[in-house]
Amino acid sequence: MIQYSIRRILASIPVILGVLLVTFILARVIPGDPCRAILGEKATADACERFNEEKGLNEPLPTQLAIFIGDLAQGDLGNSLRFKRPILDILLERLPLTLELSLAAVTIAVAVGIPLGIISSTRRNSPVDVITMIFANIGVSMPVFWLGLMLAYLFALVLQDTPLALPPTGRLSAGVRPTPFYEVYEWSIGEEGVRNVLARFVANMFIFNSFLARDWEVAWDAIKHMILPSVALSTIPMAIIARMTRSSMLEVLERDYIRTARAKGAGRRRVVLKHAFRNALLPIVTIAGLQLGLVLSGAILTETVFNLAGVGRALFEAITARDFPIIQGFVIVISVGFVFLNLLVDLSYAYLDPRIRLD
Repeated sequence: MIQYSIRRILASIPVILGVLLVTFILARVIPGDPCRAILGEKATADACERFNEEKGLNEPLPTQLAIFIGDLAQGDLGNSLRFKRPILDILLERLPLTLELSLAAVTIAVAVGIPLGIISSTRRNSPVDVITMIFANIGVSMPVFWLGLMLAYLFALVLQDTPLALPPTGRLSAGVRPTPFYEVYEWSIGEEGVRNVLARFVANMFIFNSFLARDWEVAWDAIKHMILPSVALSTIPMAIIARMTRSSMLEVLERDYIRTARAKGAGRRRVVLKHAFRNALLPIVTIAGLQLGLVLSGAILTETVFNLAGVGRALFEAITARDFPIIQGFVIVISVGFVFLNLLVDLSYAYLDPRIRLD
């Protein structure tokens, strides 16, 4: 398995470089001038010339690409054209929210989609099966931004005076301030070093940080703010997982060893959960693992609708402002995360099915 992991990691390097090259080219061929997008439409030619020279944008494209790859090899993602801040600092602020939102959405999708798929497969062609698949098809077809707006309207306006009311925007209510967990435990955290970067990253995941700091008021407030966006973002992966679970379970339930288990007197629940579901897990795990990466694309719309300052919204703003370093830095981090998730999914095969030998 170690040899397999090394081969997969080495094979992923050209993929990441290809994504980087495509992103680098597309960011520069789209219409718009970074100078006037950042300094304003009335920026003079002299001001734009100084801006481009200061930011290195007047260099030939191959030179700019070589400089970026050289900095990336040293762990430097560069500085934002707009904010004049390191990309890593912006990532530490924005990525925790997107990761928290994505994990919550995938958790909801798996927790709801798999049981719905199992129930639908065990009651094939019944009214339950038909209704479940109708809702699954609607979930796949429903735009995230439309569902987000409808959820915000329903729970923030229609139900605002009821116990079911939920906040439509933001991460925390006004006046609520999370205390970093390392301050609670009086840890000394600096600005540099892997340990310090990880500590700040975890502290920016407000829900997880609040549990570590045992601040239940902030934790509950953060959870309430995360419910609507995570539900909106989970709809499409939930429907996909439900349909995949149903399809995989139906295939396994027709196998000979399932009929043998039933003939030997095994109970219905034991047959479904132990014999059928365990052998139907491989495609379900594959699709569930991929959804965690794919929800990042839906996070752009979700974060915009619910006014969340995450990676998706930052990418949208960076594309609008032609902030090339943020676009490149964020895309490369997301690409590495996606490749890592695929590797974890592949490695899980050997654990779920001992017949598979990855080496």
